[in-house]
Parts: sequence; structure tokens; C-alpha cells
Amino acid sequence: MSASLRHSRRDRARYADMAASTAGSVRVGLLGAALLVAAVWIPSASALIEGLYCGTQICYDVLGVSREASKAEIGRAYRQLARKYHPDRYQGEEGEEGQQRFLLIATAYETLKDEESRKDYDYMLDHPEEYYSHYYTYYRRRLAPKVDVRIVILVTVCAISVFQYYSWWSSYTEAINYLTTVPKYRIQATELAKQQGLLNRSKEKGKNRRSKEEIREEEEEIIRDIIKNKIDIKGGYQKPNISDILLCKIILFPYYLCAYVAWYCSWVYRFSIRGEEYGEEEKLYIIRKNMKMSQAQFDSLDDHLKQTFLERQLWVKENYEVYREEQEEEMKMKMAMDPRWKRYRRWMKSEGPGRITFIDD
Repeated sequence: MSASLRHSRRDRARYADMAASTAGSVRVGLLGAALLVAAVWIPSASALIEGLYCGTQICYDVLGVSREASKAEIGRAYRQLARKYHPDRYQGEEGEEGQQRFLLIATAYETLKDEESRKDYDYMLDHPEEYYSHYYTYYRRRLAPKVDVRIVILVTVCAISVFQYYSWWSSYTEAINYLTTVPKYRIQATELAKQQGLLNRSKEKGKNRRSKEEIREEEEEIIRDIIKNKIDIKGGYQKPNISDILLCKIILFPYYLCAYVAWYCSWVYRFSIRGEEYGEEEKLYIIRKNMKMSQAQFDSLDDHLKQTFLERQLWVKENYEVYREEQEEEMKMKMAMDPRWKRYRRWMKSEGPGRITFIDD
């Protein structure tokens, strides 16, 4: 009797647990169904975010148009509402309310008049679950620069190009001014001017007679022009060329690229495949590459020094390594024999930087 009673109690407890579990599952299912129904029936309401577009109101409803309205219909509705709710037509508290309404209407129109903005807004209404994506899209469009980036880049490149050309021309003018003061070039330019009859002028008389200052200025200008035309300045002070500025380089980049590819293929075919001997121009090119110098730096070297490079066959890697070691040793010897370098080494040895000394009283 007692055993059957215990079994019946355990069965009742098991049945009670099963009933409680079933009731909990039913409640969870009902809650999920309610959330699903809410998501299906009110997608637009959950998509309205405070601070984005028209806030908690739908921009179409603000203007009183449907989502299928054309751009002309949206513009017509905006103009009617703008006249109706313009702040100048209201005063006092009504004026504040009218102003808020007018700002909301303007925001709705700004959102819907632009095709891209309207597309983003419609996407937000249709996909309310992408909460953070809507924030990113909205502020990316609001904070994006109004000026076309291509125009900004073009203006920047043009400004850099103008600065480059002006800087190069200033350096060239500075070099010419310096050369006109060097006696060697000045004497040569004066002799050339006399040979060309530019300075052999008879004395002027009458009203057309000029002062000595004016004659001196004219002679200086003649000497300056001769130096400009006769002296070939290379390196950083050479005469500026319009094709060297950044803008021209960018425009001509496809041409330079094609020319380089053609030159490289020709180099490989001539010297790697056919095994031709290097010419003087090719030898100087290899020497410049071995020395890791730019074209402007290499052009500024004396012709005598370039001829020495050719005589020592520095286009051969082994010969260049020997030449480089010789130059390093020569530089070390010059520094060792230089009195200033000797003083510097004595100073570094005895009192160099970071050393603290005390003077005894």
C-alpha cells in the first residue's frame, strides 16, 4: 500500500513539472509570435530614429506625398507648405511652433529632393534592423565635402606646379646673377659682346643722349644675356623647363611609361640577348646607377671627371667597388690631415658631449 502511494506521488510531481515546462514554452512562443507580428506590421515606425532625417516622423507624411511621388510633386508640395508655415507669418509662441514646423518641412524636402538621399531614406524605412548602418550612411553624406575631390586634387597639383616653376626660376636667376659677378665669365661675355658689335657704340649727342647710369645698365643687360645664352648650367640651378613640373609629368606619365617600357625591352634585347657592346651613353648610365646619383646630380659633374670614369671602366661592378674603396680611403686621409678634424677628435676624446667636469677652486 505504501509503495503504491509513493509511486503515485512521484507520477504527480513528474506531471506537474511537465505542465510547467509546457506552459513556459507556450509563453515564449506567444512572445516570439507577438514580436514577429510587430516587425511585420510596423516596419517603418521602428525605422524612425531621432536625429536622422525627419526624426520620428516620416518625411513623406511631413510633405503630404506618397512614396511613389515624383520629384516635381515633392517640390510643389514643399513650396505650398513653405508658404503656409513660413516664420514671418507667425508671432509669439505660434511663431516658434511655425518655425519648428518650417524647419521640419525643409529637412523633409532636402531629404527627398536628392535621388541618392531619398534612396538611402527609403532603404532605412524598408530595413529598420540595420540601425548602425543608417547612422553611418546619414553622417557620411552630411559630412562629405561638397566640392568634387577631383577638383581639389587638380587645384592642389596646379598650385604645387606653380610653386615648383617659380622656385626653379628663382634659383636659375640667382645663378645667373652670381655668374655675372665672376671675372672669368664676365670678361668672356664682354669680349663676345664687343665682337658682335653690341658694346661698340658711338657717343650719343643731342636730346637722345643718355646718362652714364642708363648706358651701364644696358651693358649689364647685354652681358647678362650673353652669359644666359652661352653658359650651360646643369644640376639644381639649370634653366627651368615647363615639362619638368608636376602637372606636366602627370599628364605625360602614360607617354613616359610607354617610352620606358620600350627602352627597357630594347636594352634587354640588345645587351642581354644579342650581347652588344655598351656605347658611351650606356656606360655613363650604368656608372650613374652604380653611384646612385640622380640625372641632375650626374649632369652637374665635370666632363673631365666623367671621362675619368670611362677610362677606369666603372660600368664594371668590380672596378666600381675598387674605385669606391679608394675614394673612402682618400676621404679618411683628408679628414685625418685636416686640422679642424684633428681638433674635433681631440675635443671628443677629452671633453666630448655629455662629459661633466668640475673646476677646482
